[in-house]
Amino acid sequence: MKQPVEEMKGPYARRWWALGVLCLSLLIIVMANTALTVAAPDMTKDLGLSSSDLQWVIDGYTVPYAALMLLLGAIGDKYSRRGALVLGLVVFGGGAVAGSLVDSSGGVIAARAVMGLGAAMIMPATLSLLAATFPKGERAKAIVLWTATAGLAIAAGPLVAGALLEDHGWSSTFLINVPVAALAIVGAFVLIPPSKAGHHDRIDYVGGLLSVVWTGALVYMIIQGPHFGWDAKAISAAVVAGVGLVAFVAWELRHPHPILNVRRFLDRRFAGSNLAVALFFLAVFGAFYYLTQHLQFVLGYNPLETGVRMLPLAGAVFVGSALTGFLTPRIGMKITVSAGMVAGTVALALLTQVDASSSYGDFVAPLIVLGLAIGLALSPCTDAIMGAFPESELGVGGAVNDTSLELGGSLGIAILGSVLASSYSSKLEDAASASGAKLPDGTLDTAQDSVGAGYAVAQGIGEKAHATAEKAAHAGSQQEAAQLKAQAEQLTQGAGKMADAVTSAFSDAVAHTSLVGAVILGVGTVLVAVLLPRKGRDAQAQEADAQTSEADAQASEADAQASEADAQASEATTAGAGRKK
Repeated sequence: MKQPVEEMKGPYARRWWALGVLCLSLLIIVMANTALTVAAPDMTKDLGLSSSDLQWVIDGYTVPYAALMLLLGAIGDKYSRRGALVLGLVVFGGGAVAGSLVDSSGGVIAARAVMGLGAAMIMPATLSLLAATFPKGERAKAIVLWTATAGLAIAAGPLVAGALLEDHGWSSTFLINVPVAALAIVGAFVLIPPSKAGHHDRIDYVGGLLSVVWTGALVYMIIQGPHFGWDAKAISAAVVAGVGLVAFVAWELRHPHPILNVRRFLDRRFAGSNLAVALFFLAVFGAFYYLTQHLQFVLGYNPLETGVRMLPLAGAVFVGSALTGFLTPRIGMKITVSAGMVAGTVALALLTQVDASSSYGDFVAPLIVLGLAIGLALSPCTDAIMGAFPESELGVGGAVNDTSLELGGSLGIAILGSVLASSYSSKLEDAASASGAKLPDGTLDTAQDSVGAGYAVAQGIGEKAHATAEKAAHAGSQQEAAQLKAQAEQLTQGAGKMADAVTSAFSDAVAHTSLVGAVILGVGTVLVAVLLPRKGRDAQAQEADAQTSEADAQASEADAQASEADAQASEATTAGAGRKK
């Protein structure tokens, strides 16, 4: 496809097929994170990863992804949005191949960082190409499908990874991205028309660099502090993030053509939409983090079974997306988004009822409600964010939306993950003391590290009991046999009590963490409801955004014409001087 979308007289005929390619590209970059949560146990065992290594295998993807999106989105706007998408898919696929071949923690972390770089090109390009390809009357419907794809990817990641892990190693969860990326590259050239800003000033590279610094430092701090302690690294990152943000805002306010006009955040509709996206993914990624652990470790499902049991979430996202496409034009985004956030708060509140006796059936209703909430709230917010940017800055608009999403997700895993870990550790100590189990020295400290470690300790005690019983069967005297049998029985009881204590402690920790998440999302719901304008004002805000975008486009065109006039004048002056000579 060679004709640029900007030169077409009417809507692009194959735009819905093009949307399929954009959704496919989005699918793999979201699945790259959710699939890893299921593959992590096998990877840890095979590579001997420490808890620190595993955390950075997961988050090595997040830091470059979040930090680089704004700058790369602006570069895509200026030079080629489709080019940014294709290059991102190439880089992402290359990182995936490298990740499948390495055999060390450092190698996997580096490969994940390369994949994060590719994702930082892909994510804003998908939204900017969507906005450029679809007329405004259809853009909201297209964004509904884009958002539904993101929700599907959250649930599909564990399902695909679980199916692969049935017969293959963890490296297969990297390789599955390669044929999908190749298909998306072919689809991009065949189905997606070229697109770039009609008029674009020089890129504000200083502002872009400052955005990389403060965003990268902030994400690093979010990961480092809660998981590894507030050491010099975490505190330094916090200082860099704070200073970098202040410098970024100050620079952007004074620059004539900033990479991001930060004054947009004074607009209630724009600010409320970004806040809603960040808070929603805080809740979703945080809940996903501990729900997959509960399904695998406490309820004992294997990776494939875990993925299948997350499907109600994906189905509900599609239903919620269909509802928002019907409701938002009629009742306004304020009510739709607020209803979605209330539903998300209710979903987390339902999870506060989880205890040691809970079965999978107790999780179905929260998953469905959470999926409906995602579908209801996120599409209108994404549409509002993209609508705030002129045609020349669609890549930046996509980057702003995606950065809010990624920062929210990182905060969710950091905050709720930290609450989960501390709550589990505290409750396990109480549960082990209440059970009266006599545990070998040091085992309780090991078990408090994670729910997986807790069950491993219980299993180890059980294996020791079995070995002791074997010794009793071959003892040289009845007295020795009786002593060994007593020890084996005591160890068996200890293993059972330890497993019960881990189950009880982690279930209670899930309930406590869900309560914290519900409070955060509930408070955020009130803030978003206050920020978002009512339906009438929302329409006025949309009209104002359209006028602002048109004014920006006219100003850019005027600048371009002025530059062309200057060039012509310069050429004429040069020609005149030549004739005089």
